[in-house]
Amino acid sequence: DALTNQQEKKFLSFIKNDPHYCKYYDGMFILFHTGMRISEFTGLTLDDIDLNKKTIRIDHQLQKTGTHVYIEKSPKTDCGNRILPMTREVCEAFRRIIRDRKAPSPEPVIDGYSGFLFFDKDGKPMVAMHWEKYFQHALAKHNRIYKEQLPKITPHVCRHTYCTNMVKKGMSPKALQYLMGHRDVSTTLNYYTHFKLNDAKEALENAVKGRKKKQ
Repeated sequence: DALTNQQEKKFLSFIKNDPHYCKYYDGMFILFHTGMRISEFTGLTLDDIDLNKKTIRIDHQLQKTGTHVYIEKSPKTDCGNRILPMTREVCEAFRRIIRDRKAPSPEPVIDGYSGFLFFDKDGKPMVAMHWEKYFQHALAKHNRIYKEQLPKITPHVCRHTYCTNMVKKGMSPKALQYLMGHRDVSTTLNYYTHFKLNDAKEALENAVKGRKKKQ
């Protein structure tokens, strides 16, 4: 399910201000604001990030099966190969990540790819499991501290949240399909967008306002 805007802001604010989890803030912010699959995100290398053009190249994923970590060159669908534009805030998050990047020497090479952005304590590139644990533990800490509980938050929830937010902001379905890397636009609209009563009320009010302005 997708988070509400309030829930997303509350969680990211908690991460940003927490003395331990703040080091994951930029990565989590990027996941909430690009809609990338977590394996696409962990597979990113320095060569995939163009801070001048503000673009992210996605043409591979970092996968792990058992103890075997490998690069899958063909994303989940052919449509997964894409160039994502970055907002200014996402670009700044990547800039900080690259600035603070602590790579082992020599850098690990996986199936010919090197220059990964995040490394675990053993100097190996982080995979999906690492980020899933960071979200899980950070959420548990938040919910221990605050009476108002947040629902389950995972990297995949970030993807759902991004997709839903873009629909609410009026992005065209075909543009959103491209950004999400979906083969079929019905997947984008039927599975990855989550509307509730308040969303329907807001959409109705905006439609009525728009009609009145035209009259």
